[in-house]
Amino acid sequence: MSSAEQVTPSEYIAHHLGHLTNSHTPQSSLWDMSYVNIDTVIWSVFCGLLALVVMYMAARKATSGVPGRFQCAVEMLIEMVDNNAKSIVHGNTSFIAPMALSVFVWVVLMNSLDFLPVDLFSQWLFPLLGLDPEMHHRVVPTADLNGTLGISIGVFVLMMYYSFKIKGVGGFIKELLSAPFGPMLFPFNLALNLVEFAAKTFSLGMRLFGNMFAGELLFLLIAALLGASDSIAGGIGHLVLGSAWSIFHILIVPLQAFIFMMLTLVYMGQAHEAH
Repeated sequence: MSSAEQVTPSEYIAHHLGHLTNSHTPQSSLWDMSYVNIDTVIWSVFCGLLALVVMYMAARKATSGVPGRFQCAVEMLIEMVDNNAKSIVHGNTSFIAPMALSVFVWVVLMNSLDFLPVDLFSQWLFPLLGLDPEMHHRVVPTADLNGTLGISIGVFVLMMYYSFKIKGVGGFIKELLSAPFGPMLFPFNLALNLVEFAAKTFSLGMRLFGNMFAGELLFLLIAALLGASDSIAGGIGHLVLGSAWSIFHILIVPLQAFIFMMLTLVYMGQAHEAH
């Protein structure tokens, strides 16, 4: 909101939780495919391109001699992901391991946007660029359920692809109808497996969204409750609490990316196994 306008903490938080969409009217229903959160798309693509640049630079600077710090960090990350992929997925991991690495780096970068100041755009960049400071804009794509569910749906598509590739169409349908209770109870098997596929996809996206949304909301609460105070004590409290939560959040950002990557590998591994 404009710095000259006094707003309540609830109005401040509601404004910062609004998305830049393709429509001037607020979304009235939970499910409406006509709305596109433009800020989520922009920052997701930005982090994806940044991940490609980082990994490209690591490949270009790789040397067989004494590695630098950057190369050591990347090699440790690649080795960690490759070892986990081989221990979980019992099959060819020539595509799955790089995919898991891409997911991890991409999600880490998107989560890291949560460290940007909450008023960076509304109070600093937008006025500097001549844009409306009251324009809605959210930076963290993983704090948007649309973004996290989009990634989890992509994981589901890959899981289905490997299920058909490894087991064949007949084998997949047979497993869908006969596991886990046997072929005589195929209606219950089908219902249970369909619920399991939906639960895997939905929970994968919801888990990441819930943690990142809670982190973003806490940053907003600190800024709204203490940042509105003009006293020295309020400024010090804002600095101390904001710094403390940022330090704790440093652990959450890579941890949530790691959990998302590991669950992706687990689902890929289950697609390679037959009941």
